Amino acid sequence: MPFHIPDRKEIVRAIGNTSGLTLPLQRALVPGDDFDPIPLPHPGDWLSIQQEPGQSFDEFAGANPRRPDNRKRVLYLMPLGEFPEGSSPRLMLLKECAEAYFMMEVKILPSVKAERSRFTTRSNPVTGNFQILTLDVLSYLKKRSPADAFCVLGVTMEDLYPGEDWNFVFGQASPGSGVGVFSFARYDPAFYGNGRERDSLELLNERSCKVLVHETAHMFSISHCIYFHCLMNGSNHLAESDARPKHLCPVCLHKLHHAVGFDVVHYYQKLFYFSRSAGFDKEARWLSRRLEHILGS
Repeated sequence: MPFHIPDRKEIVRAIGNTSGLTLPLQRALVPGDDFDPIPLPHPGDWLSIQQEPGQSFDEFAGANPRRPDNRKRVLYLMPLGEFPEGSSPRLMLLKECAEAYFMMEVKILPSVKAERSRFTTRSNPVTGNFQILTLDVLSYLKKRSPADAFCVLGVTMEDLYPGEDWNFVFGQASPGSGVGVFSFARYDPAFYGNGRERDSLELLNERSCKVLVHETAHMFSISHCIYFHCLMNGSNHLAESDARPKHLCPVCLHKLHHAVGFDVVHYYQKLFYFSRSAGFDKEARWLSRRLEHILGS
């Protein structure tokens, strides 16, 4: 069946009951004019192919979602292969991004070489590019997950594939095991043979941070969003991914708050300072407006 945009009643139901929450959090969960409706999908877009019923806050909270606790409380990033300066996102940028969005301690594990002796690899039959089998990486991460890890996320500038019948995959995860791997290779314009422009690294940083947050949010059992134009919308191609905003809508924010617990004013302040330092000026201005709404100023 074709996708229909949820109406106001469906959205209010999806956000859930906010009456017992702090006043700033209640305000944060009122959309106001700061969130755009989810756009109708074009042919080839995610929702033109995938039939997703949506995940309301109540459905999320009632399904025993994965949550950090005193024992499993650290989010780990494991670099796989090289991250050359000037042609890949800085690992510290990714760390600071994850810290701001998830309000958790984030640690970077020692880099692992993308060696054929460690992982199954191949030359892509179409492009000829070096690729790594994702299932081998997930198995490797499971075996080396630190005792205090809520999740371990492999990040790489190498291309990935999930099986011989696939051309490539941006990433793959096993949320139940708390491990995932995703590649930033195809977010670099140079991957497609295009010359790097002055803003190429800025674009790569922006894309990498967005996919990092999107995929990490799945580790908290947060499903794709169908209620607003949201960072948690599914995407089927690069243009659709680029069009997603950098922020979570009220439905997904309520889920993340339930999973992690944080002061929502501090949360938005931390996101604002991260976005400003990362050069995401448009997002910083949006966060500043949102903070004014939450504070009632």
